[in-house]
Amino acid sequence: MNKIIKIKNTLIGEGYPAYIIAEMSANHGGDINRAIEIIHAAKEAGANCIKIQTYTADTLTIDSDKEYFQIKKGTWKGESLYSLYKKAYTPWEWQGKLKEEAEKAGIDFLSTPFDKTAIDFLEDLGVDFYKIASFELVDIPLIKYVASKGKPIIMSTGMGTLGEIEEAVNTVKSQGNNDLCLLKCSSAYPAIPDDMNLKTIKNLEETFGVPAGLSDHSLGSVAAVTAVAIGAKVIEKHFCLSRKVESADASFSMEPQEFKQMVQDIRAAEKAMGRISYEVSEREKISRAFRKSIFVVKNIKKGEILTEENIRIIRPANGLEPKYFPDVLGKKAVKDIERGTPLEWSMIE
Repeated sequence: MNKIIKIKNTLIGEGYPAYIIAEMSANHGGDINRAIEIIHAAKEAGANCIKIQTYTADTLTIDSDKEYFQIKKGTWKGESLYSLYKKAYTPWEWQGKLKEEAEKAGIDFLSTPFDKTAIDFLEDLGVDFYKIASFELVDIPLIKYVASKGKPIIMSTGMGTLGEIEEAVNTVKSQGNNDLCLLKCSSAYPAIPDDMNLKTIKNLEETFGVPAGLSDHSLGSVAAVTAVAIGAKVIEKHFCLSRKVESADASFSMEPQEFKQMVQDIRAAEKAMGRISYEVSEREKISRAFRKSIFVVKNIKKGEILTEENIRIIRPANGLEPKYFPDVLGKKAVKDIERGTPLEWSMIE
C-alpha cells in the first residue's frame, strides 16, 4: 500500500499537513440553501473537504415495523432505521449542485456511497475519491466495487476487529488499488474519550502501511488535536451552521467558530511538533542571556579570598558558567571587584 496518497492536488501522509474533512451529513435539515451555506462556511472555517452521504432510505434499509429495524438506545432512540434515513438523507438531485458549489468555493467534495447505485451515481458526477463508513466496513462487495474504480479511498474502522479491517484492506488491494487511508473511529454518537483509544491510529498506519487518521464523533476538539499530535494524517468532524437547527447529527456536530478554532489548534500543534532538533532557536538565544552565572555579590578587595559569601550563582549569564563555581572558591582576587560584577577568569589568580 502507499504511505502517501494524492487527492486531487493534495498529498496526504507523513510530512504533510493533516487533511481536514467537514462532514455535513444530515445537518442541511432538508434545505439545499442551507447545504450550500454549510459548504462555504466549512471552507471559511479552514476545512480541506466537505463530505456528504449518498443513499436513500430505500437503498440503505427497508420500511419495516419489525423490532430488528427499531433503534432502542442512543441519540436516535425511538426511530426506525427507515424513518431516520428518510429524514437524514441528502437528496441525490442536489448533489451535482453541491459538488459545483464546492468547486466554486475551492474545497474538495467527497461522499460516502452505501450501495452500488450510489457508486454509479457518484461516478457519473465525476468524484475524485470515496469514503467508506464504519458501518460498511463489513460490506465487502461494496468495498470491492468502490476499489475497482481506481480512486483513493478513506475508510473508517469503527466497530471493526483487526480481522475485519484486514479483510477490508485486502479487498481494496485485490482490485489493484493501493490508495487507501484508514480512520480510527468510535462509532458512538457522541463518542466519549474513554472509548477513543487514539494510540490505535499509529498502529493502523504501521500494521497496514497506509496513512491513518481519526473520524471524530466526540464533543470538542481535544481528540482531534491530540490525534494530529500523535500522527493522524486525516481528521473528519461533523459540521453544522448551528446546533439549534434540528437534524439527526446536530447534537454532536461543530459550529463554524468551533471548527475554525479546532483547525487553528491543529495547525498550531503541527508547528509545535516540528522535528527532532537540539538547535538553539533565535528566540531562545535571547533568553540565554538570563541563564545563571557566577557574580560577585559583595565588594571584594584585591587579595581577598572568594567564598560562598561574596560570590554566588545567580541570573543573568554574563559571568563564568556555574560549573566553575567549585574551581573558583578559595581563589584570590587580583583586583578590587565591585558587587554586581560578573566574575571572569582575569579577576582571579
